[in-house]
Amino acid sequence: MTNDEGHGLPDTPPSFAPKPRRKATVQDAQGQPAPPSFAPYSRRSSSSAPATQPVPASIPPRVARDRASRATAGASSNAATNQRPQQPARSATTAAAVTARPSNARPHTTHHRVRNGLIAALVIVLVAALCAGFGIWNWVSGSLRKEDWLTGKAAGPATTWLILGSDERDGTTGSDDTPGDRTDTILILTKPKHGPSSLISVPRDSLVQVDDALLKINAVMQIYGRQELATQIEDITGQKVDHVAKITFGGLTGVVDALGGIELCYDQDVDDELSDLHWKAGCHVVDGHTALAFSRMRYSDPKGDFGRAERQRQVIGAIAKKAASPATLMNFGTVRKVGDAALQAITVDERTNPKTLLDMLLAFRGASGSHGITGSLYWSDPNYYVDGVGSCVLLDNPRNLELFTQLADGTHDPGVVGSAAELG
Repeated sequence: MTNDEGHGLPDTPPSFAPKPRRKATVQDAQGQPAPPSFAPYSRRSSSSAPATQPVPASIPPRVARDRASRATAGASSNAATNQRPQQPARSATTAAAVTARPSNARPHTTHHRVRNGLIAALVIVLVAALCAGFGIWNWVSGSLRKEDWLTGKAAGPATTWLILGSDERDGTTGSDDTPGDRTDTILILTKPKHGPSSLISVPRDSLVQVDDALLKINAVMQIYGRQELATQIEDITGQKVDHVAKITFGGLTGVVDALGGIELCYDQDVDDELSDLHWKAGCHVVDGHTALAFSRMRYSDPKGDFGRAERQRQVIGAIAKKAASPATLMNFGTVRKVGDAALQAITVDERTNPKTLLDMLLAFRGASGSHGITGSLYWSDPNYYVDGVGSCVLLDNPRNLELFTQLADGTHDPGVVGSAAELG
C-alpha cells in the first residue's frame, strides 16, 4: 500500500509516525530553539510538512555544540525525544563508519601508487624485450642462407623438417670416399598439431630408386639435386617436407663451444683414431671437438651406422635442450654467440624464417625429452646387396608409411621406434 501522493513510497509504520509535539519549539535556558533529536526519520507527504530526508552516513552527527549548550538543552531535548522511539545503534554505526573512513585514505592511495609503479616497470621490461626480440629477428632473418628445396606436394597435418648433416668439403673426415656434397646424416623431425614430436633417423645406406636407377639415399643430392632428395623423403614418409636445415659438421663445433659444452653419455670405453674419439664409459660435459667426434664415430661401435645414428640424435637433442634453456635464452650475449655460430653452419629452405628455426629448436627438445619419440626407420634387410651399389639397407615401406601417419597425426605413443630398437 502506498501513500496518498502516489509517489510509490510505503506508508509510515505507526511506531515511526511523528508526534504533534514535534511542531512545538523547545526553548533552552537562553531562549534558543533546541536542535532536533536523532529520532528515526519518516517520509511524509507534501500535504503536511516537507519530508525529512535521511542523514547520509558520510555526514557526522551534530556534536560540535559546546558542553554548556548540550547540557542545558539536554532536559528539553530528552523531553521531546522521549515521545518517540530511539535508534542508538544507527548513530553508533554511522559514527563508526565516519570515524573509520579517513584512516583508509592514505593506505588506499599508497596501494594504487605501488600497483601503478609495478605496472609501469612491467611495461618497460616488455618493451625492452620486444625491442631486443625485434633486433634479433632482423639479425637472424638477414643472416640466413637459403636454397631451393621444397616440392609441390600438398601440406599434411604436421610440420616436417628434413635435417641433414653434410661434410660439404669442410675439412672433416668423411665416412666413405664419395667426393663432393654428401649427406652422412639424415633426420626427419615431425611436430604434429597435437601429440609428441618425433626425431627419426634415416640410414645413410638406404636403397632408393630414381627413375630407373638404384642408389643409396646419401648420394641422391649430389647426383640429382636437392629437390629430388626431398621427394625421396616424402615418398618414404608419405608426408610433405615443409622445411629443410642442412648443417655442416664443422659448424657443430662452434655451436657447442658457444653453449659452453653439452653433456653426452655412452656406456663403453672408446679409443678410435679415425674419428679421434677417446672416451671413458659414462656421462661427460664435452666441448665442440669431442661432440663432433662423438657424432662421427662408427667403426668402434658394435652397432655400426645404427649406433652412430643414435649418438647423432643424442648430440642434436643435447644442443637443443641447452640452447632452449632459460639460462641461455635470458643471456643475450650467449644467444648472440650461439646464433653467430649456428648461422655460419646452417643453410635452410626458401621459406624458413626465425620463427621456423625457433619452432624447430622446440620440436627438437620435445622429441629428445621423456615425452618424445626417437628411433630409426623400419627395414626388412639391413644387408641387402645390389650389384653396382653395394651393401644397402632395404626399407620396409608399408611400415614406414604407417609409422609416419601416426607421427603426423600425433597418435603414436612416446618412446623408441624402428627396427634398430626392435633388435635391441
